[in-house]
Formats: sequence, structure tokens, C-alpha cells
Amino acid sequence: MSIVSLSLAKAHLNIDGTADDELISLYIDAAEAQLSNHIGKPLADIDPLPGDLKLAVLKLVAFHYEQREAVGFGVTMQLAPYSVMSIADAYRESWFGEAVTDGV
Repeated sequence: MSIVSLSLAKAHLNIDGTADDELISLYIDAAEAQLSNHIGKPLADIDPLPGDLKLAVLKLVAFHYEQREAVGFGVTMQLAPYSVMSIADAYRESWFGEAVTDGV
């Protein structure tokens, strides 16, 4: 189950019609997976879900919706907005290269 509804994502994107519903739903799933992978656990496991993580999902959905092409002219291309990664980093379980002690 998604933590961000299609209707909330469409409100964030200022979209009224239904023509892009399937595409937006795909972006919601992808954004949630990207953030879950980055922080090291499913967003659905975080209860209650902080508003900043929900906002990060919405920002990623908007980013992918607006940057659908692999190439851009006259714009700076990036993998994800800095604000999204800044939010996600605050919830990250561990970083590559860190020793995992498992309480030992």
C-alpha cells in the first residue's frame, strides 16, 4: 500500500484530469521504492510516517513527472532534488562502509 495517494500526488502536481493517472501511480511506486532503498527499510514500516518523508515522496514524484526525458536542454539535470536526499539521509539506517555491530 502506498504512503502517498494518487489524489494527493495529483494535487501536488496541480493535475485535474485522469489521463496521466497510470504514469503518476508508477512514479509514486518508484519514489517510495527509491526512498526505501536509500534509508534501508520500507517506508510502510515507519509508523507514524513523518511528514518530511511523505513530502520527499511527493517531491520525487513531481521531479520524475517533470523530467521524463533522459536529456534536457537549457536545464541542469540531476538524479534527485537535493532536498529529497537531505530528508532521506536523516532517516538512513547505515552508510556503505560502516561496520554493522548488531548490538555486539
